[in-house]
Amino acid sequence: MLLVIDVGNSNIVFGVYDGSLLVRSWRLSSDKSRTSDEYAVLLHSLFEQNGLEFSTVKATIISSVVPPLTGVMEALSHDFFNLSPSVVGPGIKTGMPIHYDNPLEVGADRIVNAVAAFERYKSALVVIDFGTATTFDYVNSKGEYCGGAIAPGLAISVEALFQRASKLPRIDIVKPPHAIAKNTVNSMQAGIFFGYVGLVDGIVAHIRAESHEDVRVIATGGLASLIAPESKTIDDIDDYLTLDGLRILYERNC
Repeated sequence: MLLVIDVGNSNIVFGVYDGSLLVRSWRLSSDKSRTSDEYAVLLHSLFEQNGLEFSTVKATIISSVVPPLTGVMEALSHDFFNLSPSVVGPGIKTGMPIHYDNPLEVGADRIVNAVAAFERYKSALVVIDFGTATTFDYVNSKGEYCGGAIAPGLAISVEALFQRASKLPRIDIVKPPHAIAKNTVNSMQAGIFFGYVGLVDGIVAHIRAESHEDVRVIATGGLASLIAPESKTIDDIDDYLTLDGLRILYERNC
């Protein structure tokens, strides 16, 4: 089986594949203070709970946007699976031309998402990943990565409002009952939620206008299911897009 590891700023997502079938996935917090031993203990417990064994893993691949944790995950692969992991970055074959001023600047997760989405839909598309930051990535109908946009994530926006406005409380990120809210918490939720829906649809509209293509819009990431139902531009939600992309990249490089 294949173990895929997606290291983000807020969470690390582990997935176990048997061929093209995702057997199980888990989400752990991205904690730079944890060692590979500590992550191994957590992962071993999750494996046991699902009737899996470390010995069944025959390969690993890592995508990371947190350099200190990249080494931790590499050590995890070496020390506990006795495997040399593939790491998404320079030298890995993506099968996708990268049209960016400096291709090395593109986050590994963005490339992985783009590869997975184009493999599935074979059409021009925009991938929106709702993570710590929200990324918008445009792939043209030829399967070429053409760039995109980066916006502050929903959680960052909420935290900034709480930190910088002394009388405003910390709030949950949910859809409020009304845009014309009647209390402070709902007012903040209305501004954050409906404002973010407008941000998403606005950026997609600009990408469509600049690309001159009828793009399909795919959403992924933890908060995709919250925003997508209200959005006028999001066509599909794929919670496992990044994991599938890692599997695809492993297959192209193994």
